[in-house]
Amino acid sequence: MLGRPLLRFVRKDTHINFMRGRYMGLLVSAVLSLASLILFIHPGLTLGLDFKGGIVVEAKTPTPADFSALRAALAARGLPHASIQSFGAPDDVLIRLDAGNSKETQAVVDTVRHTVADALPGTTILRADAVGASVSAELFRNGMLALGISLAMILVYIWVRFEWEFALSAVVTLILDLTKTVGFLVLTGFEFDLVMVAAILTILGYSTNDKVVVYDRVRENLRKYRTMPLIELINLSINETLNRTLGTSSTVFLAALPLALWGGTTLSGFAWTMLFGIVVGTSSSIFIAAPLLLFMGEGRLKRGAKTGTATAS
Repeated sequence: MLGRPLLRFVRKDTHINFMRGRYMGLLVSAVLSLASLILFIHPGLTLGLDFKGGIVVEAKTPTPADFSALRAALAARGLPHASIQSFGAPDDVLIRLDAGNSKETQAVVDTVRHTVADALPGTTILRADAVGASVSAELFRNGMLALGISLAMILVYIWVRFEWEFALSAVVTLILDLTKTVGFLVLTGFEFDLVMVAAILTILGYSTNDKVVVYDRVRENLRKYRTMPLIELINLSINETLNRTLGTSSTVFLAALPLALWGGTTLSGFAWTMLFGIVVGTSSSIFIAAPLLLFMGEGRLKRGAKTGTATAS
């Protein structure tokens, strides 16, 4: 016999009327998504090395970095337009240069490495990456294509597994989640690169899974409670899956939190985006996907014919 769970986020007999706030939830989501689209247009995403092209060198100096000496040394080597900034500790230096001729890229990287080592003796080069302009354009196209194919496959999967009302409401919600994530990236200034594409794809997958859990229960209850009004049935389904939803979200959130706090420059942006996506994806399953399903499915969703027939009291 299975024992009682050690931790429950909500009582088993919880009856929260989530659909009471359906109009407010959709309005807030629409406003945030619209604001995110405006931010995407201006000032726009901060494109990372993968999509913008160029050269990035990260170095750690033995003492707090002397930026004046470093700029002078790079200018003497024919690189006066290099962007130099600190990140993290005072002895961490980040050097950026725009993409140029791909044949000369590696030579420029070597020049930067030697210049930093000569200007600030004892400096350790942590990272030296270069991407040509043509390669970065191809990577950007492939990244956008991956996002588009992902949304299309999700639409097909949910459409095959459920009815079209489920599929359409899920994909619309995922698009709203995606726009909010883009707004988050603009506001935070995290670089949009292939790592962020991976983060967004992960968010879409997690958010889809969360919605499928709720939709599965809605479908079960459609067969079980043939006469229950759809608004009450959706409320019931959300309450029945709420403990699982919160438990899964909390587990993933706690797993990503250490990466956000201590993952360093490479992983922190990915982790913070994941944390934001977890919160958005979980809340949208309740306050966006469910109301959309209610509006699209009212009077159209098929009810079970014979199996498990019961009436709501």
